[in-house]
Amino acid sequence: MLRFSGAGISDVGRVRPENEDSAFVGPYVAVVADGVGGAAAGEVASATATYAMAATALARFGDVPEVVLTAGAEAAQASVQRGVQTDLRRLGMATTLTAVVCDGDRVVLGHVGDSRAYLLRDGRATQVSRDHTYVQRLVDHGEIDAVSAAVHPWRNVVLRSVDGDPVHPAVDLVPLDVVPGDRLLLCSDGLTDLVPDEAIAGLLGGGEPEEAASALVDAALGAGGRDNVTCVVLDVVDGPRVVGDGQLLGAVREIANVVDPAAVRGR
Repeated sequence: MLRFSGAGISDVGRVRPENEDSAFVGPYVAVVADGVGGAAAGEVASATATYAMAATALARFGDVPEVVLTAGAEAAQASVQRGVQTDLRRLGMATTLTAVVCDGDRVVLGHVGDSRAYLLRDGRATQVSRDHTYVQRLVDHGEIDAVSAAVHPWRNVVLRSVDGDPVHPAVDLVPLDVVPGDRLLLCSDGLTDLVPDEAIAGLLGGGEPEEAASALVDAALGAGGRDNVTCVVLDVVDGPRVVGDGQLLGAVREIANVVDPAAVRGR
């Protein structure tokens, strides 16, 4: 039976006053969310979306992963909308949402925004998520290359996110062809904006998941740490079923940041 064995770290960084990243690490679901909005409560958006996705996945273990991810994203969107409706000072808050769900046989990625997911196999890391950014659209249309994209002044302009708008696109659903021994990384752009993919691949392969997560976060801090940085490292393992709880990281550790958790539990 496939599952995850992993660990994660979320750090406020060296510049930002608050951590607006949130994450969850469990044996069958893992989530990273990077909130935006500053005074408009990015930490509320990320915590709410992370809680909604993790709670949905834990409650629906064994369901088809694509169905679980879709339901979790819908719960996240509804809860973020509710957060704006109940406090208009939060108008403009939004979050990325990157999650993997395993039903024991298959692993599927659900993704929206510019946080990222990587798959490491035989020392080679491949990005398995696609950035929903203005700059990525320019790359897709052949207007700039990847080298230019990495330094483009608008590289952090996100075109899709979980926000308070009732009209929104669904998350990308990406089945992952994983085998025991593979390693996954979910991370916020506090890592990828500062550490190149080649360095990420090298650090991702080092030691146990907690050691790799720590090394990745340290690399981002060493490169300036100008944003919150969150890294979740997951080994794909084959073993008996375990209890499906997990670890909360970042802003979601403060339950006051989560909009109406009872509504999510009822799904």
